[in-house]
Amino acid sequence: MNSVLKRNLFFVKEHVGMFKAANNYDIYDPSNQDMIMNCREENLGWFTKILRFTDYKRMTPFDVEIKTTAGEKVLSVKRGVSIFLSTVEVFDENEKLVGKFKQKFFSIGGKFDVLNAGDQNLCTLKGKWTSWDFKFIKDDVEFAHVSKEWAGIGKELFTSADNYMLKIDEKVPEDNALRLLILAAVMCIDMVLKE
Repeated sequence: MNSVLKRNLFFVKEHVGMFKAANNYDIYDPSNQDMIMNCREENLGWFTKILRFTDYKRMTPFDVEIKTTAGEKVLSVKRGVSIFLSTVEVFDENEKLVGKFKQKFFSIGGKFDVLNAGDQNLCTLKGKWTSWDFKFIKDDVEFAHVSKEWAGIGKELFTSADNYMLKIDEKVPEDNALRLLILAAVMCIDMVLKE
């Protein structure tokens, strides 16, 4: 696992764009505003690009890679076509399956089970329908928290760009694969629930 994941705070900034099909993000260290990773959806097919501009956007497949600014692969997040509920797979830098997210049926605000590669439940990602606020919880213990950071009313009105702050609790060990899944989930929240 890449050492960049040992951090506990990440600022995720979506690329600004009025007519964009691909999902692209930059990830910063909030303490010094240095970019530490980027997330790109580089292998986007032409048919998927067309569907991204329709009401079927939420159903389209995605394959995004998160890399360090030096170009080292950290993880990838993949989903096939989704009709009702999403199952998203997360792979490490060597394309080994680390875990999955399974969307819950009839969840208000959004809810995913976070599973390891053996389909064992590690925690649940829960959102509030009244605000942009998501928590990774198991047995009333919070592992991480994702919240929306407003970049200014004008920017939010005229673009589809969103910014997020991810805080991983110190109780999650630095070498635990749950860190990969938590970072990957930020992309899933945006692409599955909030588009």
